[in-house]
Amino acid sequence: MAKWSSSTGIQVESAFFPPSVKPPSATNTLFLIGAGVRCVEKQGIMVNTNSVGLYVEERAIQSLAAKWKGKTAEELLDSDEFYNDIATGPFEKLIQVTMIIPIPGYGISERISQLWAPVLKANGCYTDAYVTAVDKFREILKDEHFPPGNSILFTSSPVGSLKLNLAKDGIIAEDAIMVLENEKWGQIMVEASIGKTAAFPPAKQSLASRLADFMN
Repeated sequence: MAKWSSSTGIQVESAFFPPSVKPPSATNTLFLIGAGVRCVEKQGIMVNTNSVGLYVEERAIQSLAAKWKGKTAEELLDSDEFYNDIATGPFEKLIQVTMIIPIPGYGISERISQLWAPVLKANGCYTDAYVTAVDKFREILKDEHFPPGNSILFTSSPVGSLKLNLAKDGIIAEDAIMVLENEKWGQIMVEASIGKTAAFPPAKQSLASRLADFMN
């Protein structure tokens, strides 16, 4: 099984995701397991809008390897169950969304909440409480502006919270701008990014390749 010390960072367009990070809202050092770009259609042209890096704590590999060791990258990529195990795994996770083009806060909050909606419904979580949380998320970000290189960090705790921090000019704010106190939120964010209806298919492929190497 590969060691984290052999891990490398990933360059995605103008964004570089280092091999390990210790964000303010995490209790452990987290390690990069995949990264990729999001491409959307704008006036008939495909545009790369933002990139994502996915990180987990060290014990995630042991947790996943118990079931998935020996699988090829192709086998992992084709398995919805594998990505569900990442989303629901009892370990810290970080999803860092970094802008490639300038995006206003109301734009990025609208896009992310649109990604959440089908996952919320699929998990039977589309309740008034979740809708209220989504509305609060939109309200918090509506006056922000995200030039290229700025990021939103979503840190998921296995004890049941999802904390949101902003990173501007390479500096991550110490205080979370929002805390969602429900264990489902971390799962929802991961599923929206790399699950069955992945917003970041290249990151899903990257993750399968890297974890196949780490576990074998």
